[in-house]
Amino acid sequence: MREELVDAVLQVAALVPAGKVLSYGDIAELLGAAGPRQVGRVMALHGGAVSWWRVVRSDGSLPAVLMWQALEHYRHEGTGLLFPSAAARPALPKVRMAQARWVPAERDFARIDGIAADLRTKLSAATGGIDA
Repeated sequence: MREELVDAVLQVAALVPAGKVLSYGDIAELLGAAGPRQVGRVMALHGGAVSWWRVVRSDGSLPAVLMWQALEHYRHEGTGLLFPSAAARPALPKVRMAQARWVPAERDFARIDGIAADLRTKLSAATGGIDA
């Protein structure tokens, strides 16, 4: 895993405010240099350095053990959740993506664009100028 990508993913994840989330795919799209699986891998290996519960799968879920750990954070931050019906138990709750997905403000987009540009520059330099 490229250190440049790890740093960029963690920088974007750190921008997500309390009560909001981004999906792995959202971060990949914002950076323009990775896919959702790469972002998920970064979060799995290095996400403990940021508020990891604010980066979820596109359907609002996390792996089971992480979802149960994240619930306390979600409740504390007021993150919108969907709870399965009693008939669906032991299904796990999910983040209500339509309500909780973070839409960055203009100043946040400027920061994210800077992170993405820095990532592209570092990846290009690491590959000898060949686009990564």
